[in-house]
Amino acid sequence: MRIDKFLWSIRFYKTRSIAAEEIKKNRVSIGTSAVKSSKEVKEGDVIKIRKNQIDYKIKVIQIPKSRIGAKLVPLHIQDVTDKEQYELLKLRKMSQDYYRNKGEGRPTKKDRREMDEYVGNDISSDFTDWDDFFGETDDDSEEED
Repeated sequence: MRIDKFLWSIRFYKTRSIAAEEIKKNRVSIGTSAVKSSKEVKEGDVIKIRKNQIDYKIKVIQIPKSRIGAKLVPLHIQDVTDKEQYELLKLRKMSQDYYRNKGEGRPTKKDRREMDEYVGNDISSDFTDWDDFFGETDDDSEEED
């Protein structure tokens, strides 16, 4: 089976064309040499894949006939990636900022709720008289007449 089809069939890439692009960019290799999309995969090959700034290593146990379900993937490949690579991935995910930088668009509903909770403002319960809210009193309105 071709390596681009193999990586797609074991669900390492979402589409076969994405797998072929990654192979063209020399992010996939068997052993120490970079491969082309037409390279045939054999049982026992160790494939090195650079994805998300992590170097994955997978060992081919069995070649699937076509694309397989996620639960069947462990029957066809064995993950031999170093544990340090997964730790790096975990650290990178933790270090990413969830929130946008200041000035980059309007807040989401979640952001608005968190801001209201932090400030402690609940306008609907604090202000029942809108004249008081806008600072007008009965004395101010009588003076204007």
